[in-house]
Amino acid sequence: QVQLVESGGGLVQPGGSLRLSCAAFGSIFSIVRMGWYRQAPGKQRELVAAFTSDGVTSYADSVKGRFTISRDNAKNTVYLQMNSLKVEDTAVYYCNADVLLSAGGIRNYWGQGTQVTVSS
Repeated sequence: QVQLVESGGGLVQPGGSLRLSCAAFGSIFSIVRMGWYRQAPGKQRELVAAFTSDGVTSYADSVKGRFTISRDNAKNTVYLQMNSLKVEDTAVYYCNADVLLSAGGIRNYWGQGTQVTVSS
């Protein structure tokens, strides 16, 4: 019913920047909440940054001041601008959304993940 399509991962040197994008497609009435999680090898998946429908944002303490989440409501898309990247930011980044479906009901969806590697 709904697909989350991510793009923008890759390899970058420490101190560099990357921008991730996630677009939601399908039978969407509205996006309730949308954001990014990440999972590093051997670690649990953790919240990086997220938007709620009323515009409230939340960030992991480890990325505050370096990462910025933004959105384009008309395109059902969120972006994650990542600056001053560190080796410890290396992970698979997943888009996640709570979607109010056109047919009714709220469901949670995950993207396929995009690899971000920070290495010299």
